[in-house]
Amino acid sequence: MRKFLIKVNGNQYEVEVEEIREDASFVQQTSEVKQAAPEAAPAPASAPAPKPAEAKKDVPIPADALIVSAPMPGTILSINVNIGDMVKKGQVLLILEAMKMENEIVAPRDGKIVSINTSKGASVNAGDILASIA
Repeated sequence: MRKFLIKVNGNQYEVEVEEIREDASFVQQTSEVKQAAPEAAPAPASAPAPKPAEAKKDVPIPADALIVSAPMPGTILSINVNIGDMVKKGQVLLILEAMKMENEIVAPRDGKIVSINTSKGASVNAGDILASIA
C-alpha cells in the first residue's frame, strides 16, 4: 500500500493505493472474478421522442416592410405579438433561446406587424426571417 495526499477543490484527502503487479496469480484471480461478475442490468426503456417542431411558415412579406431576422441560431420559445398588432420601438416581439439563454428579439421601429414567419418551438438559423413590420 502507498499513501498519497490529494487536494480536490481545496479539500485535502489522504488515500491509500494498492499497487497491482502483473503476475500469474493475479491473472488467475481476475479471470475468476470476471466469470463470477453479474450480468449488466438491462438498458432502461428509451424516452419517447420529442414532438417535431412545426414547419416554418411561408408568409408573404410586403415590399415596404422592415424585416426582423434571427441574430443567431436557436429555438423560438414564444411569440409575443400577432399579425396586425401595433408595436413600439424596443417592444419584445419574440423570445429566442440560444445556448441555454433566452434572448429578446425587439422591434427596431414603431409599426404594424404584417407577417410572422416562424412558430413557437421552431428552430431558426442566423438570418432567418422571423417577422416583418410596416
